[in-house]
Amino acid sequence: MTEPHWVLGEIVVAVHQMLIAEHNGSPGIQDVGLLESALVRPRQIFSYDPKATIFDLAAGYGFGLAKNHPFIDGNKRTALSIVATFLEINGYNLDAPEPESVIIFGKLAAGDLSETELSKWLCDFSIYTA
Repeated sequence: MTEPHWVLGEIVVAVHQMLIAEHNGSPGIQDVGLLESALVRPRQIFSYDPKATIFDLAAGYGFGLAKNHPFIDGNKRTALSIVATFLEINGYNLDAPEPESVIIFGKLAAGDLSETELSKWLCDFSIYTA
């Protein structure tokens, strides 16, 4: 796989702020280190797993943001939005029903869904657009 387009940290923070403004919640970053860790996770997967798919990388963003809990509030919403953004800028449209997406990311944050299971779910609900 060629190197994908990555989501910049500034975009992640801006998306989080937009989601908090739209859906309410407490704004702000709880731990910058946890945010940085979440954002480097897909790059590490790309660097060290030659068999990684675009869905594995997207799952890396989702897992990192949902599990690290870098924001005061809105971590699951931000994780879902960033996963969808990452897929979109790399030629895929996440076409999952919103209620199911909420459940999936809730399970991910609670530890009831693995990163591998998220990757498979993303593959099942993504449409190639490029």
